[in-house]
Amino acid sequence: MNFSSKLLENAVNEVSQLPGIGKRTALRLVLHLLKQPSNQTHQLSKALNNLVDEIKLCKKCHNISDIEVCDICSNPLRNEEVICVVEDVRDVMAIENTAQFKGLYHVLGGKISPIEGVGPQNLTIESLVEKIKEGVVKEVIFALSSTIEGDTTNFYIFKQIEKLGVKTSTIARGIAVGDELEYADEVTLGRSILNRIPFENSL
Repeated sequence: MNFSSKLLENAVNEVSQLPGIGKRTALRLVLHLLKQPSNQTHQLSKALNNLVDEIKLCKKCHNISDIEVCDICSNPLRNEEVICVVEDVRDVMAIENTAQFKGLYHVLGGKISPIEGVGPQNLTIESLVEKIKEGVVKEVIFALSSTIEGDTTNFYIFKQIEKLGVKTSTIARGIAVGDELEYADEVTLGRSILNRIPFENSL
């Protein structure tokens, strides 16, 4: 792809590094931004800069937040005895959209995947175990995607906490095996949360 401008080429190269965006799509997006009023593009740039510079991870659940403790963890109406373990913020958003879950979350930041070089030490599993040891949590719901990596992660965490006296359950398999949680429709996902089953029964 030949560019008439080095500035244009650099912008296209940067945008094309985003997931699912090739060089042609990146070029179309960059040219679209050039056609917009400059203040609109500057607002986008400012929003991205603020995101990178100011975003935080909740110190309790590791969810993305603007403040030290996210709105969910600081909400006194949430049931702190139940923790739903998810892979990332997209899964929190998906479950919250069902309006069926009133407990708290724990965001792992990924799944165990030796092929991708992700081990237990790369996730927030240790802080989850420490949280359970405090004695407030009564139930842990595994809500990872129904994939080999998700099941492996579920089982690893289960072995870490099985002697800590907490109930473990997993969302009902209304979520098809191999599906990513974020793509499930809200009704199916909501029913999966409500109809969760003991984790041992899913082994």
